[in-house]
Amino acid sequence: MKKILGPLRRGVEKYEMIKPGDRIAIGLSGGKDSTALLVALKRFQTFSPVPFELEGITLDMGFGGMDLSPLVELCTSLDVPYTIKKTAIGSIVFEERHEKNPCSLCARMKRGALHDLALEQNCRTIALGHHADDAIETFFLSLFYEGRINTFSPVTYLDRKAITLIRPLIFVKERDIISYFKIKNLPVIESTCPANGFTKREDIKNMIKDLRKTIPDLDDRVIGAIQNKEQLNLWF
Repeated sequence: MKKILGPLRRGVEKYEMIKPGDRIAIGLSGGKDSTALLVALKRFQTFSPVPFELEGITLDMGFGGMDLSPLVELCTSLDVPYTIKKTAIGSIVFEERHEKNPCSLCARMKRGALHDLALEQNCRTIALGHHADDAIETFFLSLFYEGRINTFSPVTYLDRKAITLIRPLIFVKERDIISYFKIKNLPVIESTCPANGFTKREDIKNMIKDLRKTIPDLDDRVIGAIQNKEQLNLWF
């Protein structure tokens, strides 16, 4: 847990993610990342110098076949209130719209629904389970497929709904999350999304895996470059 809590605390404090009295909604998908965030934030809550409250929220995407009872049990054991909201996002994206790029539409719809659910629970801060590997993958995705240098921010304020998105795992490595899950035998609910495993992100993930074989410190160098705005050398 130290390899998760240490980087989490570093990210929270460096980017001032949590303010006193915040009610933080954790977007729980059932995957390892958001579940690790739930457990880590609950542990961090016990010694954080800043008091805050936690609430678990999940969107049932309507794909079917997902048993969320392990998440219900985990939230109960952690004494974290938990709300599940049923949606028809899955059927709209894959059955009604038949989008060529279903992930884009699905992501937009999911974001909006998640924000609304957080507000319904009186939470204006949403914690997402994106970790360091996700930031690196997004960097390369933007570079190769969008022609721009970009990745998500540790903290994002959405003024239209007055919601703040935070990513407390921004400095946590995926391999440490995987190791923690094996040790603690935490529940992972596999996604039943039809596009799961067949995305551009998966291709980038495999590319980075190959690059690590010849550049062992690739992750640290890219994360360092993302933060190094003082030495940004681009054409303007």
